[in-house]
Amino acid sequence: MPIAGIYGPEDFGSPVHGHPAAQARSRVTAGERARALPVPSLEWTPEVERNTAHLYQRVKKVISPAEWPFMAPYVQAINELKKTRDAVILAHNYQTPEIFHCVADIGGDSLQLAIEATKVKSSIIVQCGVHFMAETSKLLNPHKTVLIPDQRAGCSLASSITGADVRLLRERFPGVPVVAYVNTSADVKAEVDICCTSSNAVEVVESLGAPSVIFLPDQYLAKYVASKTSVKIIAWKGACEVHERFTGDELRAYREADPSVQIIAHPECPPDVLAEADFTGSTAHMINWVRSNRPKRVVMITECSMADNVRAELPGVEMVRPCNLCPHMKRITLPKILDSLIYLREEVTVDPVIAERARRSVERMINLKN
Repeated sequence: MPIAGIYGPEDFGSPVHGHPAAQARSRVTAGERARALPVPSLEWTPEVERNTAHLYQRVKKVISPAEWPFMAPYVQAINELKKTRDAVILAHNYQTPEIFHCVADIGGDSLQLAIEATKVKSSIIVQCGVHFMAETSKLLNPHKTVLIPDQRAGCSLASSITGADVRLLRERFPGVPVVAYVNTSADVKAEVDICCTSSNAVEVVESLGAPSVIFLPDQYLAKYVASKTSVKIIAWKGACEVHERFTGDELRAYREADPSVQIIAHPECPPDVLAEADFTGSTAHMINWVRSNRPKRVVMITECSMADNVRAELPGVEMVRPCNLCPHMKRITLPKILDSLIYLREEVTVDPVIAERARRSVERMINLKN
């Protein structure tokens, strides 16, 4: 079904929202110093080499021997400190291989991480992703400490809409249920009926049993959902700054260079990109497609660190990498993860009143999945 309409803040006389700009913290506060653990040695030694050799085997296809001596001391220190801190590390598929394969306890897409967050036993969660993911972990674990190594790791989708915008949408379309992509703030989640991810968006929309649904904030995912359902979709004018840069012309150029190449794309991409793809799906679905089909050469139209992570797991598949990096995901690094564990920074909190309402929309999604 064609999309029913796309709205943005300018339609309500509101300014276009910008990216959150939390200040970087370079100094150790008195509180952080009081609860800090000793800073471990970060020298490359024969002992570090031996202790991390099994981890290097996981990533040797994508991390050179020249790079590993700089990473391995951090990897060892992080893996030791998370035991001391009773911490678990969650990592999104867009994290770099040394994080995703070498220090993360749980990896996956937004839905997988949301579900796994409900099962965590550790007292501390370190979220290696972007801020809305850390907020979601906090919503689902209100009594645990949730840390993000860099508070500035934001998201163009999450910053494109506010809770006030959702309230205005409800005024304009009274009685129409609202579905929010998990790439939104807790403030937005508190105003909607249910959340979704790219892997279950169609299922969530149809579960409401309504003829029309407001879907926010990604206009391209909304268009993809509209093409898969008879439900009338009213969309918000948000977009992922990584996925919206891909073009159909770019994909056609890959095919002209090699007609046998397989192209798989994320539904946050524009329609002309999806029209050229052999398969469209969430990051988890894309990874499973490669595992199942084992193509000789594949182009993954999404954030390019995921191609490195898949290649590390499946070295027989050649990845053609159109490298669009997420600048927010790349704020998360091994040194920042180590600082997070040493000083317990940066802690993520959510106002209890907002959290109670936002938790319902996330749990409704998780319960639908289960």
